Amino acid sequence: MNKIIFAGFVVLNFMIVGCKTAKQINKVISPKDTLAVMSKSAADSILLVNKVLQEFESHYIDFRTFSAKIKADVETSKEKLPDLTAVVRIIKDSVIWMSVSATFLNIEVYRVFITRDSVILLNKKDKEIQYRSLDYLQEVTQIPFDFKTIQDLLIGNPIFYNDSIQSFRRTDNFILISSRGKFFKNLLTLEKDNKVLLHSKLDDIDISRNRTADINYSEYENINGFNFSTNRDIAIAEKNKIDMRLKIKQVEFNKELSVAFNIPKNYTRK
Repeated sequence: MNKIIFAGFVVLNFMIVGCKTAKQINKVISPKDTLAVMSKSAADSILLVNKVLQEFESHYIDFRTFSAKIKADVETSKEKLPDLTAVVRIIKDSVIWMSVSATFLNIEVYRVFITRDSVILLNKKDKEIQYRSLDYLQEVTQIPFDFKTIQDLLIGNPIFYNDSIQSFRRTDNFILISSRGKFFKNLLTLEKDNKVLLHSKLDDIDISRNRTADINYSEYENINGFNFSTNRDIAIAEKNKIDMRLKIKQVEFNKELSVAFNIPKNYTRK
């Protein structure tokens, strides 16, 4: 199976906003609109930032189980792939289970089983089974994924974010927060009133790698008490590029789930 396609299945949680909102966000984060660096000596500024961060972090989705159906439009720098539909089930901090079908045929073609340290891929079309370590995802996607990062991607929680805040800015419609972690600088764009995440721009700390990712979130719905973005996109670029547009439906949290992963005896190990 094409590694880029496999990467697409795994990172089914980046998001895109509608044209109008996207234009607004792009305008806000344009190079001429520089972020103001916080002055830690200004008590009112620190209080304001802390309040915004508390509201933002209150949207973090803390769950037991998650399930959804995701329609994905995937395009790489080399080709546009057929539309895919993935059924996703997650048991928090334990298992990510996916069943992937070709949308136009409605026939299951792949099944994926991810644990904290391994990945199993069942190729139903060619009757093959692949076993990989979780490090394989880093090789495929060129992103330092661990299980929690993949889980947060699928759930809609921010990734590669920490509270090491470098800058903060408010505009008429948005709040922009810049943080710096071990691997990436992360510029977050929040909706000004309710502080939900609209956009995350990741830039590699190692400028020689030149990895970037743009993540946009829209179409929020209140599902089981969680603010959940149902419209998403991913754009990852380094030497190659992956773009995905996603529509997420049939979302459920904290329901009993089956994540059985049976491997037929006649499948060949690859």
